[in-house]
Amino acid sequence: MRHMRIWRYVDEAARFGSLRKAAEHLNITPSALQRRIQDVEEDLGATIFERSAQGIRLTAAGESFIRWVRAQSADLERVRSQIEDLSGLRRGQVRIACSQALVSSFLAEEITSFRESFPLVSFEILVVDQGTALKMLADFEADIAIIFSPRRTAEFQPLMTLGQRVVAIMAADHPLAGRPSLRLRDCAPYPIALPDASFGTRNILDKVLAVSSTKLSVELESNSFEMLRNLARMSRVVTFQIEIGAPSPTLEPGLSVIPLSDVDLAHGPLVLGQQKGRTLPVAAAKFAEQISRRLDEMRRTPQLA
Repeated sequence: MRHMRIWRYVDEAARFGSLRKAAEHLNITPSALQRRIQDVEEDLGATIFERSAQGIRLTAAGESFIRWVRAQSADLERVRSQIEDLSGLRRGQVRIACSQALVSSFLAEEITSFRESFPLVSFEILVVDQGTALKMLADFEADIAIIFSPRRTAEFQPLMTLGQRVVAIMAADHPLAGRPSLRLRDCAPYPIALPDASFGTRNILDKVLAVSSTKLSVELESNSFEMLRNLARMSRVVTFQIEIGAPSPTLEPGLSVIPLSDVDLAHGPLVLGQQKGRTLPVAAAKFAEQISRRLDEMRRTPQLA
């Protein structure tokens, strides 16, 4: 455990890229942190950091060491979680990397439900793009990821997959509102607000449009789905989202949500997954099981008619 404390100092220095900032975060002096790093370097027989006027940066040896440290920290957290689980405390922390579409209601509802049974479990939710989510899993900075249309990698292990249609979102009084479904070409006469290229929804739409004669008038882009919904509510623009992130008619009556026709093939997978080969801490494993059950229920009960 004492070694883990010293290794944590090194890990924080790597995260901040600055001895001063890391020392402030750890509430120790920069000279004390420097001595701890030097002790570790002496034990390893290798330099962990390159020093420069701009700060510190991991060497190749340092990168290997930090990966090992983070793996050890994750394994220790798993053991702690198992011990606490055996004692009936049900403590722990669940770290989730997720797509922005999950935060509108789905994830908040699931966390609230989980904490009713396990109130001592804490959560850290990080809303990131799919590339960052996969890196966080690999770096042991997240336990599970819930992301839309992730790229395939050997290190990512899917736990549950749910197909998701892309839906069009517009003001309730928009000329297109009220239709049972839409083609992308139906949206072409109206100004379009799209999520930026970091989102899976945008990638799906770009692929559909690349093989179609339909041209959309993209006048607005944003990396915030909340901003896109607000633009749709206040003007004549049409925006897009996946089903799980679509606004609820009850909570947001000023918006209309219409699925895109299957003819346009505007759909993709929402995937719950983890780093391959990793044994999750008990709390994270239990929460992943709950999410898997919920996604399976949604697969059997379509979200939109």
